[in-house]
Amino acid sequence: MLEGGPGSPDLIGLEPAAYGYHEGFAPKAGAGTLYRFELDDDPLRYPDPASRYQPEGPHGPSQVVDPDAFRWSDNSWRGVGREGHIIYEMHLGTFSKEGTWRGARNEMAHLAALGITLIEVMPVHDFPGRFGWGYDGVGLFAPVALYGEPDDMRTFVNEAHALGLGVILDVVYNHFGPDGNYLCAFSSGYFHENRKNDWGESINFDGKNAGPVREFFTANAGYWIEEFHLDGLRLDATHEIHDGSPRHILADIGCAARAAAGERGIYIVAENEKQSAILARPGDVGGFGLDAVWNDDFHHAARVALTGRNEAYYSGYLGRPQEFISAAKYGYLYQGEWYAWQNQPRGTPALDLPPSAFVNFIQNHDQVANSARGERPNTISHPGDYRAMTALLMLLPGTPMLFQGQEFGATTGFQFFSDHKAEIARLSREGRVRNLAQFPSLALPEMQALLPDPGDPRTFEASKLDFSEREKNAPTYRMHKDLIALRRSDAVFANPQRRNVDGAVLSTHAFVLRYFSETHGDRLVLVNLGMDLPLDPCPEPLLAPMAGRSWRVVFSSEDPRYGGAGALAPDTAESWRIVGHSVVVLTAEVDGD
Repeated sequence: MLEGGPGSPDLIGLEPAAYGYHEGFAPKAGAGTLYRFELDDDPLRYPDPASRYQPEGPHGPSQVVDPDAFRWSDNSWRGVGREGHIIYEMHLGTFSKEGTWRGARNEMAHLAALGITLIEVMPVHDFPGRFGWGYDGVGLFAPVALYGEPDDMRTFVNEAHALGLGVILDVVYNHFGPDGNYLCAFSSGYFHENRKNDWGESINFDGKNAGPVREFFTANAGYWIEEFHLDGLRLDATHEIHDGSPRHILADIGCAARAAAGERGIYIVAENEKQSAILARPGDVGGFGLDAVWNDDFHHAARVALTGRNEAYYSGYLGRPQEFISAAKYGYLYQGEWYAWQNQPRGTPALDLPPSAFVNFIQNHDQVANSARGERPNTISHPGDYRAMTALLMLLPGTPMLFQGQEFGATTGFQFFSDHKAEIARLSREGRVRNLAQFPSLALPEMQALLPDPGDPRTFEASKLDFSEREKNAPTYRMHKDLIALRRSDAVFANPQRRNVDGAVLSTHAFVLRYFSETHGDRLVLVNLGMDLPLDPCPEPLLAPMAGRSWRVVFSSEDPRYGGAGALAPDTAESWRIVGHSVVVLTAEVDGD
């Protein structure tokens, strides 16, 4: 039924087509036409499950959009590859005061100047309510109207490309939200009849009539790449995408996205709690052909080192030097070892993956929010340790990712927020309490009392960035900018190679990483998360310079320009001394230069 705009009102009949679809043609409809479907023996009208836009939200009519009307100016943009990225995770609703695509565009020049290469936008699939994270999406093809119209999203991507920034979208292919999902009105085949997941009904990728369901999702992946010129996807919680087919749906999704990109390069990264390395292996060796996976192991070790707390899923980590050395050399820490928290082995062998296949972070939306107050680690850890961990993140061989505001030491937290109808809101609130109760400290009554209500608009507003902190915290911003410049310009750090890093434990809290390069000379990264460490004697060969070269300091996290207390060079003719709560980076230079 055409309900408004060009060609309306009009009732268009649909005829049966292949695979259970129905089709029809509305010759008078055009851009701006509002429409819904009337189904046999059903008095209700339903929005289009593949609607390009829902101006009134998921319960309202769908709107016809002309995807070719936008005038792109990025014809020279060749896309992105896997190597050399600095990723920046962004939530549209809280990134700017306006909480829109237009508001976010005002800050993009700063991200480009900082040295970011890839913006990762949290989900924008249409969802109900006034605010939300986006993971309860129900309109997978419709950018949510809260952030603007579809062409506002296109403008954001177009301007990002003009600044040299790629844009990837976080997509949710493991479940649909609890409110506004009308797929079952059209067919019962979208959900698996015998399988559930953490969020309810599991999507049917391998059961009866799964073919059209698989097509729905592969088409969606290609849609974002083709019609919005996106540079890739971040696949949410792939461990909850269940598929026993001979060819996994994730491999098909990756192929569909790359086919839609044509000659442009794209980047596909997956979140996978089980740490399945198969996702990032090439298809010709039996992998799914994605580019990278999130590395929770590095985050968990870093969080424990920064806070001293290792309860719940942090209990398998001690934040000790060995963990960071192993992360530098091998990516995942758990590659099949026993993990007591889950009472089973964790991870799969991943020693064959290149360093860039692991995305490292010390903040992201989930981990910041998984606290009583949505606190960022920079607000609850030793300032020197946090500067040191930041430097380690930016210089490890893996791909570094920042969470919005991290670059200037944002003190605004990021909390879980969602705006739902009363009953769903109650269940969401209770589910949040249960989830955080896995942390014994957060199960205490006095801590439970601090948990914010996800449905309270103040919870959402409190998560918005304050960009005045970019000036207030100028030393932190300067440090991030300098580290990114070092990461991108230094010939060794910019091109991490598998097996070109080794490390040694120097004390309970200190370690050294050595990056080997016959062409450009080696690099040392000295990390000390404890008190000042004199090394005398110093029987550690990784500290010795190459023949005919000497070490020169190129970065110190204790530089007063970054808010540090100052630091001398760690090596002298007689001994080494590593300042406490710091990172020092040295490069091997030819003697006499």
